[in-house]
Amino acid sequence: MSGRLTGKVAIVTGAASGIGKAAVELFRSEGATVVGADVSDGADVHADAGSDADVKRLIDDVVARHGKLDVFFANAGISGGLASIVEQTAEDWAEILRINLIGPFLAIKHAAPVMRAQGGGSIVCTASVAGLRAGAGGAAYSASKAGVINLVQSAAQQFAGTNIRFNAVCPGLIETGMTKMMYDLAREKGQTHRIGELNPLQRGGEPIEIARAALFLASDEASYVNGQALVVDGGLSSSHPYSPRYHIRAE
Repeated sequence: MSGRLTGKVAIVTGAASGIGKAAVELFRSEGATVVGADVSDGADVHADAGSDADVKRLIDDVVARHGKLDVFFANAGISGGLASIVEQTAEDWAEILRINLIGPFLAIKHAAPVMRAQGGGSIVCTASVAGLRAGAGGAAYSASKAGVINLVQSAAQQFAGTNIRFNAVCPGLIETGMTKMMYDLAREKGQTHRIGELNPLQRGGEPIEIARAALFLASDEASYVNGQALVVDGGLSSSHPYSPRYHIRAE
């Protein structure tokens, strides 16, 4: 099926690279008018997803230029590294939460009233498998992504009856700027076969695979999906870690 976003106006944050860039390109190919925002070069506009003023200005500008806003993909995020809880500072946590959790909150705060006034819309937020349970990211990152999952659930309840859908997509290991160091190290050591070895598909994911999930949630195909966390992780979160010795190998 093509044209799944025909006639719709969308905003994507974190649009200069990785999942955001893939989503901008995919959404456009499906007929949407898309404005990509990022603090880095390569997006349509410069905007800080964790800044109240920037997000409000971004939405106001898009509505002024295009007359409406149908989709907001709040994708911008930072990893914050893998330092332990005792090694991180309150300032580290504040910045990670500002981008990863306050960013989606601001998207909802400013986009939802616009969508409510026009009769509906879809807000998709990037969470993570790290938000489901420990072990897939640093403590601050994981806590921020767990917050995103609860945020879309809370928003779905608070905006009941408005025809706005709030959902999260939860990527597993994806090759983006955030994971570049790990991928580069594996290639340098000749260990690319170990990337994603803990999930049943035994590979890492590509940004387009997350963009496709976001497209589904943004489109009318997901018209009855609300307050959910869609996991796209190759099966990583389907089990607790265990020894691979009992795997059934393909012949």
